[in-house]
Amino acid sequence: MDLLNTLVDKGLRRELPTREEALAVLATSDDDVMDVVAAAGKVRRHWFGRRVKLNYLVNLKSGLCPEDCSYCSQRLGSTAGILKYTWLKPDEASQAAAAGLAGGAKRVCLVASGRGPTDRDVDRVSDTIKAIKEQNEGVEVCACLGLLSDGQAERLREAGADAYNHNLNTSESTYGDITTTHTYADRVDTVTKAHAAGLSACSGLIAGMGETDEDLVDVVYSLRELDPDSVPVNFLIPVEGTPLAKEWNLTPQRCLRILAMVRFVCPDVEVRIAGGREVHLRTMQPLALHLANSIFLGDYLTTEGQAGKADLEMIADAGFEVEGAEQVTLPEHRATAGGGCGSHEGGGCGSEGSAGCGAHEGSGCGSHAGGVCGSVPAATAASPTPAAAASAGEARTDLVAVRRRGAGTDLAPNA
Repeated sequence: MDLLNTLVDKGLRRELPTREEALAVLATSDDDVMDVVAAAGKVRRHWFGRRVKLNYLVNLKSGLCPEDCSYCSQRLGSTAGILKYTWLKPDEASQAAAAGLAGGAKRVCLVASGRGPTDRDVDRVSDTIKAIKEQNEGVEVCACLGLLSDGQAERLREAGADAYNHNLNTSESTYGDITTTHTYADRVDTVTKAHAAGLSACSGLIAGMGETDEDLVDVVYSLRELDPDSVPVNFLIPVEGTPLAKEWNLTPQRCLRILAMVRFVCPDVEVRIAGGREVHLRTMQPLALHLANSIFLGDYLTTEGQAGKADLEMIADAGFEVEGAEQVTLPEHRATAGGGCGSHEGGGCGSEGSAGCGAHEGSGCGSHAGGVCGSVPAATAASPTPAAAASAGEARTDLVAVRRRGAGTDLAPNA
């Protein structure tokens, strides 16, 4: 297919595809999906080999968010039966982080629900960052706390934060349809503040909220212009008790096409499969590793994820390897220059290939159905049910389970 050959050539040169080419990827048929995966996989392997970076979420403060993001289980007015608790103490957060690091994660993403942190909140998180770094040599820490005020990004950087996550989520033209308590411009401003403070910027999207192909391309092109080091791709988990609970618009093939389009537009950036992979990719998750070079390990903010052991087995069985703490995530030209989505060099902390919270259940900070920073209320490794044979696009509510373990509970975390 001439289109795919052109996109591979452009990806190897870090050249931006045209909007028409990006839209054409999303418009390919299910019959062509393996060709699309193979082509985008060449770009992924060129820049990242067969390494998979593992990231681990710690939900520092869950629920009771004043924002009204329609996708979020922690939103104002949500009736989802999620865990609700106030700030974890630094030692509690450090213990939670240790579980993920023991499972192979190299980055810890600290997330808190809310519009954005107060200065006191920044102090709390700074103490937590220091505690984690003192006890875990070489760990990367990303904060995801919502909209930042002037000077807060610098304070997080001084405390040892490596990255900051704040997702755009959807296109500027449709943003007002999913959130009214803050604006798209507010989100862009926070990503810009993080970048300017020398933090590795992490910003991504949520697919499956009823958006058009044009909306998906718009948000990915906006992300490339913002120049983050990492782009988490969340797939909406329609959580009961939220306005988007009936939005089941994704198939595994659709998810693969979206990831391929992101890889072609952002060829040398850490593309992370964030919340919703278990729900929407299901048994096709291993194919997605040929497109993305990063995933979250274990559970998400307010929902369960696939068992950590199953994640590691999936990576090994697919012929990939977990990225070690001593390995640099980003390609050399970006690691040394702090590049962005592929075209220019500047900003970011560079060596991180930032992760961010980017998983989908988020709210304030920005990802999808969970806490402030936004991690998708990810799926669970639920036992097979008759729904497992459901036709493509049919609701799979059997794959959505509220998190009842880990941070905020007395039970061991999933890592």
